[in-house]
Amino acid sequence: MMNKIDIIIVDDHVLFSQALNGLVSNYDEFNVVTVLNNGKELVDYFSIENKQPKIVLMDIQMPLMNGIEATQWLKDNKPEIKVLALSMEADEDTILKMLRAGAKGYLLKDIHPSVLQHALKEVYASGFYYTENVTNTLLNSIHNKEKPIAIKLKERELEFLKLACTERTYKEIAEVMFLSPKTVDNYREALFEKLGAKTRIGLVLYAIKEKIVIL
Repeated sequence: MMNKIDIIIVDDHVLFSQALNGLVSNYDEFNVVTVLNNGKELVDYFSIENKQPKIVLMDIQMPLMNGIEATQWLKDNKPEIKVLALSMEADEDTILKMLRAGAKGYLLKDIHPSVLQHALKEVYASGFYYTENVTNTLLNSIHNKEKPIAIKLKERELEFLKLACTERTYKEIAEVMFLSPKTVDNYREALFEKLGAKTRIGLVLYAIKEKIVIL
């Protein structure tokens, strides 16, 4: 019998978390260790010698300590645990904050159960998973196994890409790079085309996957 992968669910919506617990528990590969209501309960859980999970399924909007704060705490204190965000929040700013905090994946709560199961497997095996609906980017041309395409970025493009992974606005990036906002816009559009990305999230994901930045 295979050893199951331990998971903790952190979500303050009781009905949803109970349903999620039942769903994940039915997957052959996974075992739900416990269900917690917020990030503070998660920190308290680890203050005692409790069973350590491989993955934490993390909601974002929670009282006392939200998912972004809790993910950052795990990154700082339990970096070996992978966080998979599961939220109703689909705005770019929230997704980027979760990525910067250390989330290895980001799912919306309206996904099909089979997508959740696949995402959990991918996060455990390869370290990250992002759906197309969340990232709005296709990196198939970059990661095509049959025809690998080597993408060479210029030094200034790399500098811009790294800054795009921070919380700086495009205007602030322009100031750091001593460029006009228009020139920075040109860098962004050029990278969108070169990397096959459509949003800033896509740029960040490329930088993470290619280990250009470590968040």
